[in-house]
Formats: sequence, C-alpha cells, structure tokens
Amino acid sequence: MTASGGHSHRYLIVGAGPGGLQLSYFLERAGADYLTLEREDAPGGFFRRYPRHRRLISLNKVHTGQDDPEIALRWDWNSLLNDSPDLLFPRYSREYFPGAGDLVRYLGDFQREHKLNVAFGVSVERIVREEDGRFAVHAGGEVFRAECLIMATGWGGPYVPDIPGIELAVGYEEMPVRGEDFADQRVLIIGKGNSAFETAQSMLGHAAVIHLASPSPVRLAWTSKHPGHVRGQYGALLDSYWFKTLHGVLECEVDRIRRVGDRFEVEITYTLAEGERATLEYDRVLRCTGFTMDTSVFDDSCRPDLAPNGRMPAIRPDFRSANVDGLYFAGTLMQARDFKRASSAFIDGFRYNLRTLAALLAERYEGVPLEERWLPADAETLAGDILDRVNHSSALWTQFEYLCDVYVLDERTGRVRRHTDLPEDYAVGRFGDEGLCLTVTLRWGRQEQPDVFAIRRHPTPERAHESAFLHPVVRVWRDGEQVAERHLLEDLQATWRDPVRHVAPLRAFLTEQLPGEMPR
Repeated sequence: MTASGGHSHRYLIVGAGPGGLQLSYFLERAGADYLTLEREDAPGGFFRRYPRHRRLISLNKVHTGQDDPEIALRWDWNSLLNDSPDLLFPRYSREYFPGAGDLVRYLGDFQREHKLNVAFGVSVERIVREEDGRFAVHAGGEVFRAECLIMATGWGGPYVPDIPGIELAVGYEEMPVRGEDFADQRVLIIGKGNSAFETAQSMLGHAAVIHLASPSPVRLAWTSKHPGHVRGQYGALLDSYWFKTLHGVLECEVDRIRRVGDRFEVEITYTLAEGERATLEYDRVLRCTGFTMDTSVFDDSCRPDLAPNGRMPAIRPDFRSANVDGLYFAGTLMQARDFKRASSAFIDGFRYNLRTLAALLAERYEGVPLEERWLPADAETLAGDILDRVNHSSALWTQFEYLCDVYVLDERTGRVRRHTDLPEDYAVGRFGDEGLCLTVTLRWGRQEQPDVFAIRRHPTPERAHESAFLHPVVRVWRDGEQVAERHLLEDLQATWRDPVRHVAPLRAFLTEQLPGEMPR
C-alpha cells in the first residue's frame, strides 16, 4: 500500500525486512493500530544485496524426521512465525544453505499473503520526540506520528575501522564477487568474520596469496556455539593455511595502508608476537569488517544510546531503548543483550523475541495481560510441565541461554503461574521479588574444551552440570537472588524423558525447593 490520509497510529514500525514483517504479523493478528514504513518498493532489501556471494549461512534443514512443525522449526532458520503452513521457508528452497534470492521471494509473499500494512517507497529522513511524548517521523514529505516507535531497519551501512588509508580498501558492499578477478594477485582481507571468509573462499582457487587480518584470533562457531562466528563451510581457507599454500590468517593491528605505484604497502603490528611489526605488499586490499546501525535520522530529542561496541542500540530487558522510553528495536537490532551468545542477530532467534515483544506491547499499550498458565505447586506436575516444554519448544532451543520459561509460586494459593519465552533477565527483574520463582532455559556446558570433538563425558545425573551439549537448566530465585541450580543430562537426540536420568533428578530437585505444606 502507499501512505495516505491521516498518519497517526499507536505503533509505527520502520523497516520491512524480516524483523519488521514478523512484528507486523503479530500486530496485524492482534488487530492493533500500526503502520510499517519501508523505503524500498518491496520487503527484504538487505537480502537483495547481501550476502554478496548470495549464499546464506542460515540452515534450512528440510528433512528432519519430525512431524511436529514446532520441533521442525528448530532447524528451519529462515521461516517467520505464522499460522500458514504454506508460508514456511522450506517450501521456497530445499537447499541446506539456501540462496538469498529465495529469502527475498519468501518475504515478499509473506507480506502479501498476510496483507500486512506496509507503506512502500517511504524513506525516513528525521525522527523527533514531540512535547506530548509521541514520535514524529518525517518521511517522504509527510509526517507520521505514533505513541510507540519500533525500529526494524537492520544495519544502516558498513562499519569502517579507523585506519589511516582505509579509504584505499574496497568495501565488502562494492567489491568484485568473481574469484577470477583476483587471479594471481596478493589479497589482504581486513576482517575475520563470515563475510571475510565468504570472500576468501570465492577466490581460493584463483588468488596467489590471501591473508585475513584482525587483532583477535578466528572465532569458530563449533567452538563458541554462536552461529554468527565463522561457520564450518568456510574451513577450506583454514586448511590452506595449515597446509602451507601461502594463504593465512594474521592476528595483527593494521596500522596504515599506503598506495605505492600499482600496489599497496600495509603496515601491521602482530598482536600475538610481542609487538613484532612488518610491512606487507598486496595487489588488493578488501574491507570485510561488518555493519553498523545508522543513527543519523534521530533528532537529539530521541537519539538512542548505543551498546559498548558502538554498532547497535543499547536496550533494556524488554527490548526498549536504554534511554528513550517508547522506542523499541526489532530484528537484528535486538541482539545487544545476548551479543555473540544466543541467536537474536538472526531470523531464527529474533522471530521469538518479536513474539514476546508483541505480547509486552499489548500489555503496556492495550492492557492485555501476559499469557499465563496456572499449575499446582507439586514437584511431579511441575517436572512434567518443564520436561514437556524443553522437549517441544523451538524458542527455548534456538534462544538458548536467553529466553526462558518462568514459574512463579503464589504461596497464598499454593499454585504456580507459568509465563513462557521471556528474556531471563526480564523475567527475574519482573517476578524475582515475588518470593520463589524458577527459570528454565536450555544451556551449553563449559566452553573451554581442549578439543570440541573429543569431549570426555560423565553420563550420570549427579554430574549433569558437566554436560557440554545443549541441556535443560532450572534456576531457583528468591527475592531476586539465585539460590539454586539443577542441570539435566545432555542427550544425543535432545530428548529429556528418561525416568532415571532426567525425570527423577528433576522431581527430587523441585521437591527440595518447594514448601512442604501449601494451601489447597
């Protein structure tokens, strides 16, 4: 649709990428008064340009052996949550690492099929907080006002490090993508993230020398358990490094880049070699240093604080701006609180965050209470409910160590109130002072393993806290302080139902934590 008529809404979303569309879907389903503004003429503009080599790193595991669509979502990293079985991404691609074009096509169909209220071709120029507390969004020669503003703009542009001569490097956003264009050349790639490895892999059989440079060592996803770190499909460059093919990864500061004739001299200081310095010569220097948020549209009346790395907004546990009330963030801009930990940077993570955000917005602005379920405060019932959730929920699985279920004891009635899929810090901050509450998450075990493919296991319930793989963890909070914790043994099939290994230990732990005599 195009913007017309009166432009005052309760909710205004800026950006119609996957984050903006997902939140639009939940607001549309709730009958909320919202409008989504998108500067381009169709959804998903970021994915029409990136990744440059057009292959996503988000998994698309079509064949799961599962009939339950909720469990299948654990391995479908591209679908948005919705009630249409035809609007799931595996219907658009069967490839394990799908093409970006398929995601663009999917997002367009998602917006059309659900008739989401998106105004296309409307570019936001300025955002002001007015005296009455509303936001005035100046866009396309008009002004849109809203009580609640949600920024789902994604990354605003490339992050350019402060290196003398960095302007001589060609950015990821405009570099050639054909490996043949680098034939017989010495290439320096500044950066060691997935975009750097994606770029290196494309020229691996063509370039004479490929160096990837950054101050810190490569972070591998299979070691960190974070899907944003370097993924296994880019391991060929690391093979080439250790097999002495002249390609390599450098732990160094890039101090200066100079053009000398038709080549570049790059001064570096090694960070793991006692400050050794060197000057290296290259034919090409490429910049693959990631992206950053664009804050230029914000007036000083509502300019959001940024997280410590300066690339994304600082947010509260409920996804609000840390310093601007009524300003929220959606999509990849929600990642500050689980940065490099869970999956809030990616569709498979923030889709659940946005379902929760929609519920929090409905509570605050519409007076709709958070959904809850009441249970008797006995160990057997609670153990069964907890195990049902960890064996079934895709939200807890994907947003490990971040989203939780919280069980709050009402000592007056002897019952327990359960809320699902809340950020754990939000749940503790909101419910932790009510007396006794439990949070249930899925968590990884100890990260510092000598070899992540040769982990010594101790498969007894008493040593479940030493489990390395994803496993359930129940934490007990009294008056906002954690007082106890119980881990359940890891399981190869991610099924926590064993009477001896899982059920009995959890039931015994809950018996210890719950009051002995409760009202009936």
